[in-house]
Amino acid sequence: MPPKSDFPGTGPTGNGIAPNIRSQGEWIRQIVNTDGCTGCHQMGDKATREIPNSILGKSGDTRAAWDLRIKAGQAGGGMSARFTQVGRQRALTMYADWTDRIAHGELPATAPSRPQGRERNVVVTLWDWADPKVYLHDDIASDKRNPTVNANGPIYGALEESADYLTVLDPARNATSKVTMRVRDPQTPSSASTKPAAPSPYWGDEVIWNSQTTVHSFAMDKQARVWAAARVRKPQTPAWCQAGSDHPSAKLFPIPQGQRGLELYDPKTKETTTIDTCFTWGHVNFDDNDVLWSSFGPAGVEGWFDTKIWDKTHDEKNAQGWSAFVLDYNGNGKRDAYTEPNQPADPSKDKRINVTYYGDSPAPDGSVWGSVQGMPGALVRFIPGCHPPETALAEYYEVPWNNPKAPVQGFAPRGMDVDSKGVVWTVLSSGHYASFDRSKCKGPLNGPAAATGQHCPEGWTLYTFPGPNYEGAVENGSADSAYYNFVDRFDMLGVGKDVPLATGNLSEGLLVLVDGKFMTLRVPYPMGYYAKGLDGRIDNPNGGWKGKGIYTPISTRSPFHMEGGKGTTSKLVKFQMRPDPLAN
Repeated sequence: MPPKSDFPGTGPTGNGIAPNIRSQGEWIRQIVNTDGCTGCHQMGDKATREIPNSILGKSGDTRAAWDLRIKAGQAGGGMSARFTQVGRQRALTMYADWTDRIAHGELPATAPSRPQGRERNVVVTLWDWADPKVYLHDDIASDKRNPTVNANGPIYGALEESADYLTVLDPARNATSKVTMRVRDPQTPSSASTKPAAPSPYWGDEVIWNSQTTVHSFAMDKQARVWAAARVRKPQTPAWCQAGSDHPSAKLFPIPQGQRGLELYDPKTKETTTIDTCFTWGHVNFDDNDVLWSSFGPAGVEGWFDTKIWDKTHDEKNAQGWSAFVLDYNGNGKRDAYTEPNQPADPSKDKRINVTYYGDSPAPDGSVWGSVQGMPGALVRFIPGCHPPETALAEYYEVPWNNPKAPVQGFAPRGMDVDSKGVVWTVLSSGHYASFDRSKCKGPLNGPAAATGQHCPEGWTLYTFPGPNYEGAVENGSADSAYYNFVDRFDMLGVGKDVPLATGNLSEGLLVLVDGKFMTLRVPYPMGYYAKGLDGRIDNPNGGWKGKGIYTPISTRSPFHMEGGKGTTSKLVKFQMRPDPLAN
């Protein structure tokens, strides 16, 4: 890593790091860790630590080869833009130096540890469940509120930008099938419109991703129906979402554009139904009242969809609502007129914040928490109140960063979940698993002081991921990269209730935090385990360790990077813990 003294960057005529990159931690977040390269695929596997001859042969040196390789394929435009954003020349130099050292025989300074103790008790089951040109994002096996729903039933996978179907595994018969996803508007944009910026070493100029629906995540309800975050139309919203509408939410905060809506799949009828929502869906989670809560905005918005109203009326307009995120800045305990994010604060008014949830999860007390990406990033608590959106308020808690009052420092959350006690868990690009317990806050949770976000450092606890750190890194804890996390509230893995799990995407395994210490449950074959979504299920409550498990898809956008190369397909992975290594 560039040394801490190189930040903030001084630009292309200085040290090559962009001036907007103000710290080493932000460099790690933006170009290496989960908000950078490892947000889509592993770094350090054979496919990335070596430069393909088809690229190296066209380049004068490895720096030029890296400049070409980050343009390869349909993701090339985004990869190349990210290098420019952080300081292209310095980023190219860093990665070229890394692959040069490996080519000259350098090995990692730290050998990976062998499984120890209970790590040896894991049983890993894998299924192929998609074609070689697609990738997975999330999976769903059961109702998160009651994991006995859909016992022994099909497990569904989301293909995001890569194709317009759900891949389906029947684990009882080891059989796969597909559910075709559809859009409402034939003119809905497609990922096929994004052409390769440069030829891929694997697929040349072929366009392999061609999705209109871009299904990202799901929730399963009590009837085992699947509610998918899916694009169904062009970005412009219907008139009733916009200014001048009679919709209660649009009157307060109109939405002119949105992306994904919902698509409902009913396994009994084998039918899909498109549902248009004004706001956008990324992650989809139910509360205890059968209301779905969204993430992904658009910026400044939290949305919900009442499935009970939908089931009674099939009226998508009346089943949905949304609200701005409004802090109780005047401290009177209720929502009032507010200042906008670009306006000076007014002590007599509340204050709107322009944040976007990435992860989201309803909590036992009726609030809805979400993770906010960025530097240092934050957790936000959304309180609907008795009559949302008019009564909805929010609370804002930044990850402690450059805070002398904080006992711990970290940055950049992504995935998040809430345990049965209301404690929020999130994974950080700083190489930490973080918990936030609001009940530990000592100061006021509303008013001007609470609007800073740094008012409750005592609520945070950070656990450093196992494994080595980057050479020269001093502002993060570990080099491991965790995209998402999941709290196992029902002991589906077999190590206890309310156990936090995370995807160890540079350590080839599932990270399990038990009593403050990590276990790493490694997937030995094929090399390349990289996950995003997690889910669990109890098929037989009386079946011991065999009657339950945790499921994750292998979610790399480039399954052809895995051991086996081109033609390798994404896998569904099931984790179970035996009481001892020889238990049957």
